[in-house]
Amino acid sequence: MSPYDSEPADRLVTAAADGEDQAVEAALRPKLLDEFIGQERVREQLSLVLQAARRRGSAPDHVLLSGPPGLGKTTLSMIIAAELGAPIRITSGPAIQHAGDLAAILSSLAEGEVLFLDEIHRMSRPAEEMLYMAMEDFRVDVIVGKGPGATAIPLELPPFTLVGATTRAGLLPPPLRDRFGFTGHMEFYAPAELQRVVHRSAALLDVEIDPAGAAEIAGRSRGTPRIANRLLRRVRDYAQVRHDGVVTAEIAGRALEVYEVDARGLDRLDRAVLGALLKLFGGGPVGLSTLAVAVGEEAETVEEVAEPFLVREGLLARTPRGRIATAAAWQHLGLVPPVHPGRGAVPAQPELFAADGPRSTED
Repeated sequence: MSPYDSEPADRLVTAAADGEDQAVEAALRPKLLDEFIGQERVREQLSLVLQAARRRGSAPDHVLLSGPPGLGKTTLSMIIAAELGAPIRITSGPAIQHAGDLAAILSSLAEGEVLFLDEIHRMSRPAEEMLYMAMEDFRVDVIVGKGPGATAIPLELPPFTLVGATTRAGLLPPPLRDRFGFTGHMEFYAPAELQRVVHRSAALLDVEIDPAGAAEIAGRSRGTPRIANRLLRRVRDYAQVRHDGVVTAEIAGRALEVYEVDARGLDRLDRAVLGALLKLFGGGPVGLSTLAVAVGEEAETVEEVAEPFLVREGLLARTPRGRIATAAAWQHLGLVPPVHPGRGAVPAQPELFAADGPRSTED
């Protein structure tokens, strides 16, 4: 199960793609490596792999792309096929639950074809073991019959390139991971790169936007192009309905205020978690289940949906004693942390067995 399966469906800043995102992304995707923005290191390494394969006239090594959703793994897989001039077959790990499902796909591949396997870590174990042989020897053994009379028929496969994508590379078994000749890890985008993404998407969507407006959207996009494109569409709607259609920094700020996305990219759920931690529990430490009850969400939603971004932004920390807020969290919500004598502006924690309160450090 993906952690994004438990995410509220109405979240504007989710990195998961819905039907609308998929339709729009198809029109916005770059077609070649030279058009792809960001991921400089992965792009350069992949370019060398593909150019070398073209010069040899052979299929390139299998490619594994890992990283959070929304950073361009699917786009890069399509670019790989386009750069090779080869067709691409797209499927996903959850869709392959039996070895026979994978055998049917592999046996129908043409020579040089690219097979894109999204969320590869969610593939069933029998199919995964069949994939080992297919990747290494370009053949699979198809089992015919059952019981003592079952026989294995070897099926030769044409050379192909598997492009696997995963948001959780640690869940891939080592034998599968080792069969990829090239592994690229996708990093979150810098604001300047996201600003270029917003400008490019605005041009394709016929949206007039100035540099300050693009910077405002990029700064609230959590380092993720998919979120930047989604916010751009919502800002476009606001600009066209309530203004003259031109996206400026002021218009973008007003629009995203309507959609409850603040200057650092936090939405209602993020601020609810921080607000409960600061206002109800004095900044923590507080247990996950208690914090989840306080915000009216499942513990899994708080842990896997809200917390990763808050931790990455330095607003929340996970400790053995529970969740605690950082000084940046107090500052972001405009609150003053309680002052504890002798320990500065940190949440006060009562000391056990102390009759007159906390003991002095001089005792």
